[in-house]
Amino acid sequence: MKILVAMKRVVDYNVKVRVKSDGSGVDIANVKMSMNPFDEIAVEEAVRLREAGIATEVVAVSCGVTQCQETLRTAMAIGADRGILVESADELQPLAVAKILKALVDKEQPQLVILGKQAIDDDSNQTGQMLAALTGLPQATFASKVVVADGKATVAREVDGGSETLSLKLPAVITTDLRLNEPRYVTLPNIMKAKKKPLETLKPADLGVDVAPRLKTLKVAEPPKRSAGVMVPDVKTLVEKLKTEAKVL
Repeated sequence: MKILVAMKRVVDYNVKVRVKSDGSGVDIANVKMSMNPFDEIAVEEAVRLREAGIATEVVAVSCGVTQCQETLRTAMAIGADRGILVESADELQPLAVAKILKALVDKEQPQLVILGKQAIDDDSNQTGQMLAALTGLPQATFASKVVVADGKATVAREVDGGSETLSLKLPAVITTDLRLNEPRYVTLPNIMKAKKKPLETLKPADLGVDVAPRLKTLKVAEPPKRSAGVMVPDVKTLVEKLKTEAKVL
């Protein structure tokens, strides 16, 4: 069984994000970049399935600038067997990424596609669902437990009312949640081994995919700063301020 794992290069979650002075976007110059945490969980789950003898190959995929090779090398250090970079300097929106992944699914014919439920930079939470729609494959989102056996994937996921379990016939698309697993620490020997693993570079045009943006960002702004609190002498004054000033009552 072949597993395709998609990942995105994002600003590291420990970095305080700064908005550009012109409000056109987020400043990523000289900022530490890393693999999207949800995608790291997806890679770990795929590698665990291969280590359990369920899968035979894990293929890591990333779309974006040349530096995404570093993200793919990290995935191969975790345990992915090879990588594919679809290189593009253009802004890749969720639909464009889903179309690229659909073309790679047609090319690679994986039995399982795993990706993070969302990226921590745009929080779109769209790519996995769009990919499932484009490929016509069954999907399970926000997976907190995955069991693969007898040509089916059993996925436990959290919902507003508690939890539910889905049974999917393979091939299928799964998006991962934080509770699924804890990614392993990448060791130096594995980082050195990852440098020797094959990494294929393609362009969107090679896959026949149009990645032209369909959405335009008008403005990016930081949230307003919180104002200082006010001490009140009694509950009556508090209620009055909530009515007249805060207007929440």
